[in-house]
Amino acid sequence: MRRLGLTWRRGLAAALLVLGGLAAVLWFAPSDQYLLLPDKARLVEPLVEVPSEPANGDEGGGRGGIFMVDILVRKANLLERLFPGLNDGATLVPARVFNPVGVSEQERRKSSNLDMTRSQQIAAAVALRSLGYLVDATPSGAEISLVVPGTPAAEAKLQPGDVIVEAEGQEVRTPEDLRSALETVEPGTQVTVTIRRSGGLSEHTVGTIPAEDDQDRAVMGVIVQQAADIELPVKIKIDAGSIGGPSAGLAFALDIVDELGTDVDRGRLIVVTGALALDGQVEPIGGIKQKTIGAKNAGADLFVVPLGNAAEARVYADGLEIVPVATFEEALDDLGAEPVTS
Repeated sequence: MRRLGLTWRRGLAAALLVLGGLAAVLWFAPSDQYLLLPDKARLVEPLVEVPSEPANGDEGGGRGGIFMVDILVRKANLLERLFPGLNDGATLVPARVFNPVGVSEQERRKSSNLDMTRSQQIAAAVALRSLGYLVDATPSGAEISLVVPGTPAAEAKLQPGDVIVEAEGQEVRTPEDLRSALETVEPGTQVTVTIRRSGGLSEHTVGTIPAEDDQDRAVMGVIVQQAADIELPVKIKIDAGSIGGPSAGLAFALDIVDELGTDVDRGRLIVVTGALALDGQVEPIGGIKQKTIGAKNAGADLFVVPLGNAAEARVYADGLEIVPVATFEEALDDLGAEPVTS
């Protein structure tokens, strides 16, 4: 019996050793999936610089303020691919969804940085307009932030930074205008677009292919964002570091209003996410599950989200108050923003 017990223990130890080795191999082996994870919420105020910032009652190191929240993205290893529950709040995403086929990590980051730069300009314009400043901001086309390799747009040598100002004879001032111009185009046919590049205009003939999500819709193979000619009456500087994408636009705008003399947070810890359009519309964003968990982990009093993301955010809120908004003015109203009196 003693020998049998010893043999059993040795067998168990060997099995555990093999399993541990297998887990180690799986941990270091990459998979074909990306992992989306909650990130820490960040105070926006240190990222935004406005001139002659008035006191708004936030000085003194209190917990209140406007916070932005992002997601962490990395390739999943094989162990995480098999057991995604190993990471709290994780979501597995196929590589082709996160990175279109052929798009390098460098190209994706460049696109994300273009989105962030434009979102900062729009946030400043919307915030200053809400405070009564005269802001010269005119939609000026659909700016290409990413060209998908192997698509007709790549073959036509369209580039990130190009601004489409006309398509099929129709003026394009917004991304919606571009979609409207292509609405009656049959996939597989060619379209004529005019682009603005380095201040000059040029005409291009570009083929089309069916969209992945709708085989009847024609696309060229570009991701676009709002281009605009913006002149601000107040110099505002935003430095978001390595954070990319457009989803911090609403947070930036709320913080600018707060720093220029309107008490937005009123001592509360408010986490905010949402892309901001030039007309003040708040647009849905991705990664709302992870961002809601990030807001909750930050101990937020409120989590302000686009109306289109509110239902999903409530699934993961676990008691956190969700504030859905459709416009920037609605966000100010719902937060009870008040001018500071001295």
